[in-house]
Amino acid sequence: MSEAPPSLEAHPFPIDIVDHQASGVLELRWQDGSASRLAHGLLRARCRCAACEQSYRERGSHPEAASSIRLAAIHAVSDKGLNLVFSDGHGRGIFPWAYLRELGLSATS
Repeated sequence: MSEAPPSLEAHPFPIDIVDHQASGVLELRWQDGSASRLAHGLLRARCRCAACEQSYRERGSHPEAASSIRLAAIHAVSDKGLNLVFSDGHGRGIFPWAYLRELGLSATS
């Protein structure tokens, strides 16, 4: 019998968040010992704010992840996740912990 994959809900909060500005990577280390390394451009391209979701529905695809995009600010949103502000001025999206974890898992697949 194979083991079930770990639940995204089992470890919803990172124990450490490091923004690597020079390389443009946000690193989250999770309670289970795993780490997610998310490019700033990927995060910007996968924003789920209302405007970005509407654009995604109209186009049917996410925009290209620009390597020049950097995080300008990171704000905790209670215990729910992060509000990320990008160098292009976009900063409306809230990235829940489970979504950041999901992005990290898909980035390594």
